[in-house]
Amino acid sequence: MNISKKYTDIRKQTVDFCNHLQPEDFAIQVVPFASPAKWHLAHTTWFFETFILLPNVKDYTVFNPNFNFLFNSYYNNAGDRILQNNRGNMSRPSTDEIFTYRIYVDEKIQILLHNEQEKKILDLVVLGLNHEQQHQELLVTDVKYMLGHNPLFPVFHDKYNLVHDSNLIEKSVKTTEGVYEIGYQGNDFCYDNELGIHKVYLPDFEINKHLVTNGEFLEFMEAGGYFNFNLWLDDGWSWVNKNQINAPMYWHKIEDEWHYYTLAGLQKVDKKAILSHVNYYEANAFAEWKGMRLPTEFEWEIASQQFSWGKRWEWTNSAYLAYPNFEKENGAVGEYNGKFMSNRIVLRGASVATSKNHSRNTYRNFFTPTERWQFAGIRLAK
Repeated sequence: MNISKKYTDIRKQTVDFCNHLQPEDFAIQVVPFASPAKWHLAHTTWFFETFILLPNVKDYTVFNPNFNFLFNSYYNNAGDRILQNNRGNMSRPSTDEIFTYRIYVDEKIQILLHNEQEKKILDLVVLGLNHEQQHQELLVTDVKYMLGHNPLFPVFHDKYNLVHDSNLIEKSVKTTEGVYEIGYQGNDFCYDNELGIHKVYLPDFEINKHLVTNGEFLEFMEAGGYFNFNLWLDDGWSWVNKNQINAPMYWHKIEDEWHYYTLAGLQKVDKKAILSHVNYYEANAFAEWKGMRLPTEFEWEIASQQFSWGKRWEWTNSAYLAYPNFEKENGAVGEYNGKFMSNRIVLRGASVATSKNHSRNTYRNFFTPTERWQFAGIRLAK
């Protein structure tokens, strides 16, 4: 697929998802970490305008001079920006204007792609497309958070359950002690945090081919898992008590039966389906209850060739840190991953919300231990 068509296809996927939203849905921000759909549409467009068109198109005219302030996310090198928790205050610019902005930038990018062959610029376009795909997943999770906290539990689309998948196999795989190479080794796109091929020593370990199901997690809940401090890390126990947590996100007990919100509406919890929307603390406590543990990200990467993955982001027991010889790009692009390498845990794989062809077994997702609005689940090891 040529880069021009790939650009068109990926940008269209974002708009296609948003076609299921109502006009009132586009500007809502329920919590600071869940951005409005309108902001995602504009921010991904701003990325192409700011990092590709402005530096590389002579006499380029920005669509709106205010948009750099409104739609910059965390790039300090790109200038001042609004606070993240104020993204929902922007009733203006209108959603229609944002869609016009996308068309404006898309046309300019296509002209550039038609005339440009410089590898550095084309690589930036590919980075922008992968950035767009990340925001496509964030759109799914942010929209689910918005609608899932609406007291009416509205249906986004009746075919968007997304949490009904079940395991196809329930076995484990053993990996023998040895020294293994970690990191991306291909010639296609990857993020800078995957680079720095290096060797790690791994003792013998065993890892499940299947993910933890809702039914298994219900057993943990019914055994008092959320009330047994012996199972929890100290920070996790504080989080449970401070927030009065007794179930995964989106679970609601109605007439003595557990239900959960899906993008297809409120439904009874499917005990055979793969668990979703738990954080690192919950995953670690469940593993402790089972007498097992979470795999390290290195164990996961080596063993991943022997099991199916991609239904849930999978918590590992690894802190998000730089690989040996990690190098950041100069300027704003260098802020993409490296500045977040503290107080975060690595998740591996992909989820049902991840865009197609956007993940690899070396992909390193990362979130703080308390976050659970992503489609994250649990794979156990020992």
